[in-house]
Amino acid sequence: MRLMRKSRRARFWMSVVVAFVILSFLLSIVSYVWAAVDEVFVLSIDGAIDPAVASYIERGFKEAESVGARAVLLEINTPGGAVDSALRIRNRMDESPLQTIVLVKHSALSAGSLIALAGDVLVMRPGSTIGAAEPRWVIPGSEPRPVDAKTLSAWKAEMEGTASAHGRDARIAAGMVDVDMEIEGVKSRGELLTLTAEQARELGMCDAVQGTRQQALKFCGLGSCSQNEVNMGAAEHMARVMTNPLVAGLFLMVGIALLVIEFFTLGWGIPGTLGLICIGLFFGGHLVAGLAGWESVVLFLLGVVLLLLEILVVPGFGIPGIAGLVALGVSVFLAVGSVEQALITLAIAGVGAVLLVILALRFIEKRNYWPRFILMDRQSSQEGYTSRETGYDRYVGQQGEALTVLRPSGTALIDGERLDVVSEGDFVEPGQKVRIVKVEGLRIVVRPEK
Repeated sequence: MRLMRKSRRARFWMSVVVAFVILSFLLSIVSYVWAAVDEVFVLSIDGAIDPAVASYIERGFKEAESVGARAVLLEINTPGGAVDSALRIRNRMDESPLQTIVLVKHSALSAGSLIALAGDVLVMRPGSTIGAAEPRWVIPGSEPRPVDAKTLSAWKAEMEGTASAHGRDARIAAGMVDVDMEIEGVKSRGELLTLTAEQARELGMCDAVQGTRQQALKFCGLGSCSQNEVNMGAAEHMARVMTNPLVAGLFLMVGIALLVIEFFTLGWGIPGTLGLICIGLFFGGHLVAGLAGWESVVLFLLGVVLLLLEILVVPGFGIPGIAGLVALGVSVFLAVGSVEQALITLAIAGVGAVLLVILALRFIEKRNYWPRFILMDRQSSQEGYTSRETGYDRYVGQQGEALTVLRPSGTALIDGERLDVVSEGDFVEPGQKVRIVKVEGLRIVVRPEK
């Protein structure tokens, strides 16, 4: 009897434990679903559209989808920006299973109009505007200029396709891009189409005109949902600065210049460290923005190693030097993501680095700072120093032939023996006759024969 009672008690408590576990599991699922149903993620585009902004929007959508949010509300106030970044955002909006609501706070111009038209629901505040989406080619320091006909046609098709896919008038969207297009009663030839909020609603380009975020959510039936604002992180803000072609070129320029200056000094010091930091910020910003991968960093380091090999080991300028320059150029192209931006960045970095190194070396020489970086003591014979006898003195006056290019160092054949020699500064081609003019310890100086 006692054993039966104990067995019944054990089964009872086991049932209680199992029921408690099942109930807890069900409650957790219900609370998760309840929280997911009542949450709207709020993202914001404020300012120019660039790769860092596109990465931020992609991150926001991923977080919203991971928790099963009801919708994503994208607030826009932008004069435009990079077309490729706007296309990344548009594509992410289209791929998301969540409802996407776009609220134009002040303006959605140029590339911003594409993002606005991609919303499942487009709401505009009173007084806001949308349109003026003609693409322009922008070079830092110069006036924007129109793009070629091929690019214009492709962008026009993107605008038309996006508008049509979301139930909006494709002709109106095309009129925001094509200045030569005429739409009766809407725009004349020779002007770009920009719509106010009221005009956009009348033409069916926006779904509602509402003054606040809460009113926009209420219009969409989400007024009771909680709002989860996702802001740009510190790394994304840094990436936004570093992906600017002018800033990226300046950081790359300073980094290269400081590394070159470091090669002139003894050991490793502040210039080399600061140079690596600048280059790290350049690639780091593009990595965060999603433009670059680690392969671009590895390729850049490979290019630096090849150039050092060319400068310090291989005489003349040959395959390692050319391969190093190609590796550097390709690494920058992979990092910035476009040919135009890569050319701008490389031009700024290359020309600026050369000028910066020249100015730095002149400043160091003028201020007599070289003794702080380089050992200037000379062990001359007047001070009692003598060089080790090498036996090379017997070659003085003899004639030979250059086996390699002398720039000014290289190899020459003298009296049947290969010797490491240096010219007096002249460029000497292989096969040219040379004569040894003096020997200083292990240094054999030659002069080309006329």
